[in-house]
Amino acid sequence: MQDTARSHGDPRSLGDSPRVGVWLVGARGSVATTAVVGAAAIAAGLASATGCVTESPDFTAAADSIPALADLVFGGHDVVDVPLTARAGELADAGVLPGALAAAVRPALEAAEREIRDGSPRAGEPQYTAARRFAADITDFRTRNGLDQVVVVNVSSTEPLPEPDPAFLTLADLDKALAASTGLLPPSSLYAYAAFHAGCAYVNFTPSAGAALPALEELARLRGVPHAGRDGKTGETLVKSALAPMFTQRALRLRSWSGTNLLGGGDGATLADPAAARSKTESKQRALEETVGHAVEGVVHIDNVPELGEWKTAWDHITFEGFLGVRMTLQFTWQGCDSALAAPLVLDLVRLAALARRRGESGALPALGFFFKDPAASSEHNLTLQYGALTEWAAISAEPARRSEVAR
Repeated sequence: MQDTARSHGDPRSLGDSPRVGVWLVGARGSVATTAVVGAAAIAAGLASATGCVTESPDFTAAADSIPALADLVFGGHDVVDVPLTARAGELADAGVLPGALAAAVRPALEAAEREIRDGSPRAGEPQYTAARRFAADITDFRTRNGLDQVVVVNVSSTEPLPEPDPAFLTLADLDKALAASTGLLPPSSLYAYAAFHAGCAYVNFTPSAGAALPALEELARLRGVPHAGRDGKTGETLVKSALAPMFTQRALRLRSWSGTNLLGGGDGATLADPAAARSKTESKQRALEETVGHAVEGVVHIDNVPELGEWKTAWDHITFEGFLGVRMTLQFTWQGCDSALAAPLVLDLVRLAALARRRGESGALPALGFFFKDPAASSEHNLTLQYGALTEWAAISAEPARRSEVAR
């Protein structure tokens, strides 16, 4: 894929290779910690890049245009104060990270920890002011580390979706409202607003609103920056987006699809709140029905089971109709480690968003829909078609990006 010096060497040996900042919102969480450990371990040659889509042969054409894992520099915001080294230790104890690996990349964790800033709201602070404070933290991070650009990634806890508001429709109205409000935007959208003002690409890996507001799309295009989201596709919905097209292609009538999701950890506790879970269950159902082209009976349940910790289980029961109306069923069980499934995709998205930024693209990136349950600017959910669109986009985007780097 990439040469050894770029994929596995010391970043200091890369000469003029541009470095890219990764600003993680929720920087001390499980997914963020796993991403930092994974990037450092792969760069040092201590682990393989299994799970990283951008390291597959289909991305060879873009290999020289996307940043190497060794060129990523991590920082972020969080509202908790558990250091990354301690969080990595907890994940190692839970079996998510190999204990020896977490210890081996401790310097990388300590470096990222030094770049984490407090994202807590301040009493009485208008959101316009808070966004400027967040943007300044990101800008300082970029300047301090001599970075080519920064990609902001939301990996924080899922939020309830905001109620519709006229201020969400235009940037002028949103700016005016934020100057007087302390709670109009949910945090994910406030960080998107801050990222765009800082001239950064933004990735929303959660079901939260993020940049999915007309005013924020307007801001992204005004500032000439791209964004992608929402809700990383790591488990049950990944299987759905691969399996559901089979029924339509085989001319079988899908009648019902019910699922039960059991998960623990921080996500389990967060999604125990029906308001927070609603966006996730709705995106799961929407993806299914948009794939098969008709309404499908059944619901998705999400249950918090603290005993499962970082692991999640999905059990799905499917009914379908075949020739002469014969009814049949399919069942599957998916068990996985959420952080280990999500972290490599976060790294992929950072690299691809950085490519889009260098390419001069702005606004929503539909080609990155492959990674999401509820893809921005796209209603395509067929995994095979999404993958084709992604690889084609990466190959096409690569050549202009290379020309841009030569011009510099």
